[in-house]
Amino acid sequence: MTDALLLLSFGGPEGPDDVIPFLENVTRGRGVPRARLDAVAEHYLHFGGVSPINRLNRELIAAVEAELRAAGLDLPVYFGNRNWHPLVEDTVARMHDDGVRSALVFATSAWAGYSGCRQYHEDIARARAAVPNAPELRKLRQFYDHPLFVAAVADGITAAAATLGRPARLVFTAHSVPTRADDQAGPPDAGGGLYHRQVVEAARLAAAAAGYPEYDVVWQSRSGPPQVPWLAPDIVDHLDALAASGTGAVIVCPVGFVSDHMEVIWDLDHEARLRAAELGIGYVRAATPGADPRFARMVVELVAEQCSGGSARRLGAEPGWGSGTDGAICALHCCGA
Repeated sequence: MTDALLLLSFGGPEGPDDVIPFLENVTRGRGVPRARLDAVAEHYLHFGGVSPINRLNRELIAAVEAELRAAGLDLPVYFGNRNWHPLVEDTVARMHDDGVRSALVFATSAWAGYSGCRQYHEDIARARAAVPNAPELRKLRQFYDHPLFVAAVADGITAAAATLGRPARLVFTAHSVPTRADDQAGPPDAGGGLYHRQVVEAARLAAAAAGYPEYDVVWQSRSGPPQVPWLAPDIVDHLDALAASGTGAVIVCPVGFVSDHMEVIWDLDHEARLRAAELGIGYVRAATPGADPRFARMVVELVAEQCSGGSARRLGAEPGWGSGTDGAICALHCCGA
């Protein structure tokens, strides 16, 4: 039996005074110099020190609550973050005090890999360890190829194209990761590079649904020392290449992101857009899918699938892991560090 649903996310600052403490939480234990934190803080301060991610997650929770009621599922929805308030440890403590004994967890990442999946399992384990007699928590499956996710992404592309009004190259982006980390992504029997493969497959599905036989998949938001290889090409480098080949306009679809946050509004809406303007390329960015009503319906479908043991609706050819009936249950160490 399930008593509740926990929406688990990354978190983000909601005012200028939050920015540095938030970034210290994100980078804790990594030895990141303060100068680097100050540089990244400027991205947040450019937008008043506020990331939209917490607001968008609260809006998603309200939509999920409405969908749960419509589906006849009487489940309270809780909100916890890895890096900023409400912190997941505090949320799990409140769940315990409310009498929750067992809950499902929807993590705001569609993907395999350490940062996309395993780290959320670590968040769950850490929060449970901090709360005596904590409720059982079970993460819902990866959803990169769920039909409702794909449809929301595809319609975002179509809407963006309509605002441009001329032929454009479709370019999908997702957060880059070190190639070593991607090589370890997924359970051993899924093979290496599962994060990269899932992103490519999601792009294929969304492009087909939107009617684009040709498109590109690129990466963004890399960090760390330059000598460490990451998934490439970078979105800005790719814009340079497209301009050199005569491309006149692009539709950028951040397929790797559930909702807008700093990697979307700074890296794409600011840096990539400025570079496109310098190159004389028309530029439009497709909406992220989290605000689409179908996304909330997908969350409720994942809950119902887990509660009833129904079949998992999937479109992709790559594995999608989790506790759904068609996939193995993710373990804490299913993905490499």
